[in-house]
Amino acid sequence: MSKSSNKNYQKWLSVYGRLVDFSLEDWLLVAPYIEIRHITADTILFAQGEKISGVYFLLAGYGRYFYLDEQGNERNKSLLQKGGAFSCLSCYLEDQPSPFSTQALTDCVVAEIRYADLITVSEQNLNWGRFIRKIYEQLVLKKEKREAALLQLSAKERYLRFIQENQALSRSVALRHIAMYLGITDVSLSRIRKELGLT
Repeated sequence: MSKSSNKNYQKWLSVYGRLVDFSLEDWLLVAPYIEIRHITADTILFAQGEKISGVYFLLAGYGRYFYLDEQGNERNKSLLQKGGAFSCLSCYLEDQPSPFSTQALTDCVVAEIRYADLITVSEQNLNWGRFIRKIYEQLVLKKEKREAALLQLSAKERYLRFIQENQALSRSVALRHIAMYLGITDVSLSRIRKELGLT
């Protein structure tokens, strides 16, 4: 194995090894299909309306999913940190264009692999199959928690939960992105932060 391939394996293990104990043999199965990419801050990985075939696993940095309406207003669907992934199931499963865009909010490192290749490997290897299941479980759990927070918690409670569960992320991205994600205005978030003595 080359030095760069070993370095990529170690990086992958440091981020995703908490989900599955990947062996070197597991990594070598997927290594030919993965490209490690360095993405600069503000780069759009894929835009609303595009069809994509790749999944971008986030090894370092922060990013977001967002919708853009006809008036040009942005709404954050999700905020990402390492251990997450930029992906679009409607592209992979239904051959539809992406209903949202994704963007690096900071400089990022991603491991890009075609979804079809990932599925092929997961059908041949138990650990990659487990990994896909755990990634989907994380996604569904995150979505459930977000929906419950939007429906049951006040804006202040949502912000407190967000900073408690995402300490590094909350210090690393612009407050306007956090406000959009929480479904409140910048002004409302500023007022909440003032009430909490955070300004």
